[in-house]
Amino acid sequence: MATGRRVTEQRREGRARFYPRRRVCAFCVEKVEHIDYKNVNKLRRYISDRAKIEPRRRTGTCARHQRSLTEALKRARHLALLPFSPNQSSVTGWARD
Repeated sequence: MATGRRVTEQRREGRARFYPRRRVCAFCVEKVEHIDYKNVNKLRRYISDRAKIEPRRRTGTCARHQRSLTEALKRARHLALLPFSPNQSSVTGWARD
């Protein structure tokens, strides 16, 4: 128990706490009304290397655009423009840039 107390005391005396800067929604900046599912190059930014949709806290998109982004990504997957899983990248030739 004594070691835990010393660690917290050292943190308080050390550097100030780091607060990350709030990201601005890229779609709001560009004043995008509708996210196009055919724009694959833009949609690839919002998919992880495991072919998962990135969360809002990581990409910085607002709630409204995240919902339409998710819908566009799902449509692109359904039309085989984007992969459903990372294993499909070897079959379809899709690669992350």
